[in-house]
Amino acid sequence: MAPISIRTVLISESVDPRCRAILEENGIRVTEKQTMKKEELIAEIKDYDGLVVRSATKVTADVINAADNLKIIGRAGTGVDNVDVDAATKKGIIVMNTPSGNTISAAELTCALLMSLSRNVPQAAMSMKQGNWDRKKFMGAELYGKVLGIVGLGRIGKEVATRMQSFGMKTIGYDPITPPGVSASWGVEQMSLEQLWPQCDYITVHTPLMAATVGLLNDETFAKCKRGVKVVNCARGGIIDEAALLRALESGQCGGAGLDVFVEEPPKDRSLVQHPNVISCPHLGASTKEAQARCGEDIALQIVDMVKGNNLVGACRPRPHSFAPLMLTLLRPAWT
Repeated sequence: MAPISIRTVLISESVDPRCRAILEENGIRVTEKQTMKKEELIAEIKDYDGLVVRSATKVTADVINAADNLKIIGRAGTGVDNVDVDAATKKGIIVMNTPSGNTISAAELTCALLMSLSRNVPQAAMSMKQGNWDRKKFMGAELYGKVLGIVGLGRIGKEVATRMQSFGMKTIGYDPITPPGVSASWGVEQMSLEQLWPQCDYITVHTPLMAATVGLLNDETFAKCKRGVKVVNCARGGIIDEAALLRALESGQCGGAGLDVFVEEPPKDRSLVQHPNVISCPHLGASTKEAQARCGEDIALQIVDMVKGNNLVGACRPRPHSFAPLMLTLLRPAWT
C-alpha cells in the first residue's frame, strides 16, 4: 500500500503511554486531551490527521464531518460500535482496531463470571463482610458436565472454550463465519441458534453489537432455553435484551447473569445491577495492565505501519445489517 501522511494525532482517552512514545519516535506529533465533550471534540478534531480512542469517545458522523484532515481513527481495543464506520468510510477515513489486544483479558473475565455464577462467590463474599455465616444460602453447582453455549467463535470465544473445557464443560456454539471444522478442532460443536438454546446450562455471547445482534437473547429466545439457564455478557450491552433478562430472572427462567456491559454505561436503571442473581462489573473486560499495554502498543504500531506503507492491520469495514449470510462479508476482527 502507498504511504499515508500522518503528522498529528489526538488521543482522546487514557491510553497506555507506550502508544504516544511509539508515535513520537516515528515523527508524529501527539496531543492528549481526555474527557472532551462532543462539542469540544468537534472543535478540536479539525487540526489532526489521526485520532486514537478507546470505548468512551463517541466518534459520530458530526465529529467525522468536522474532521477536515482526518485520515485514520484508531480504536485501542476491539469493538468499534462507538465509531460511525459508515460515515468514516464515505469520507475516506480508515477505521482500525486492535483485534488481539484484549482477547485474553476479556476471556478470563468471562470465565471468572461463569465460575462466580456457579458458586455465588461475590454474594457470599459480601455476606461475610456483613458479618454473616450462611452456607445454605449460597449452595452452588459444579461446572463439570454442564453445557456451555458460546455465541460468537472468534478469538475471545475460542479462548473461553478452551479454558472452560478444562473444567469438564461441554462446549457448543454458533458463528456464521468460523467454519465448523475449525471450531471442532478446538472442541466446539457448531449448530444453529435454534438447536443451541435448549441445550445450554450456561450461555456466553461474543459478537459485535449491530442491528442483527441487538436483543439476540430476548423473551422469545429465553423461552427456548432450559429453565434456570445462566448467561454472561462481556461483549457489548444490548446483545442481551435487558428488559427481557430482568423478566427471565424474575420468573426463574434465567437462573443468573454475569454482566460486564450495559446499554447505558453507567446504567441509570439499576434493576439488573441490584438483582440478587446478577453479578455485575463496570465494563472491565479490557481493564488489565497487560491488555491496555498491548492495545496501546498495537494501535500505535499499526498507524506507523500505515504511514510507512507497510501492512494495513485491523482495518474495519462498514457492517451489513443482517446476521448470516451477509455477516460473511465482515472482517474477522468484528467477531472478536
